Formats: sequence, structure tokens, C-alpha cells
Amino acid sequence: MQKIIFTKSQKQLLSNHADNEKPNESCAILFGKDDEKEIKVEKIFLTKNIENSPVNFTISAEQRLEADKMERELELKIIGIFHSHPDSNAYPSNTDKKFMELNPVIWIIFSVASRDFKAYVLEAKILEIPIEIK
Repeated sequence: MQKIIFTKSQKQLLSNHADNEKPNESCAILFGKDDEKEIKVEKIFLTKNIENSPVNFTISAEQRLEADKMERELELKIIGIFHSHPDSNAYPSNTDKKFMELNPVIWIIFSVASRDFKAYVLEAKILEIPIEIK
């Protein structure tokens, strides 16, 4: 099973983004490189939750197009989607599960309440994958 690797500063950037967006969910797109053993986060694109909701998030079409452009220019691939759960645990909601089917990348969820970072992929079922902080 692959693991995803963040730096301490990347983890801090994401947790700060989540804290700043409270009471709403925050979101971001993660770029990087992967091989069979690990996926390394190289760049984080902090995005705006256009729903302004504490229980859902949507990245605008414009920011999604910008991410596609960044992917080409940086010669990296979109490896993950990050979002926060302001008042619940770091586990995919039913809505998250639906969108995981449409976006088959790693989903990183940060619980602002418990300060847990968790990473998931959807295969036949939801699987948690390890996170390593370097």
C-alpha cells in the first residue's frame, strides 16, 4: 500500500488554512509525484470553498481549470484533494464518498476539532492510507 508524504510546513499550511476558514470547510488541491511505494506532495494549491458551508465544499470551475494548467506547467500530477471537517472526525462523509468516486485520488481530511489528519482512497471500499511527515 502506498503512503503519502507531507513536509511539516505543508501540514502546517493546510491546518492554518482550515483554521482560517472556520466555521466552513476548507479545501485544496495537492500536486506531486508518485511511485508504487509512496506519493510525495510537491505543491499545494489552496482553494476557496464556494459553498461557504461547514458540511460541504466545492472548488470553483475556474480554480479547477487553474489547477489543470498548473499540473501541465509544473509537470506534476494532481495526487490529492484536501478538505477539513470543522466539527467532525477525519473520516469521509457520505457526500465525500460520492465525490471520491468521481475524483479517484487520495483524499486528505483534517478534523479541526481533533487536529487529526487522515488520508483515504476509494477502491472497492474506503481504505485509510498512511501519512508520513518529514
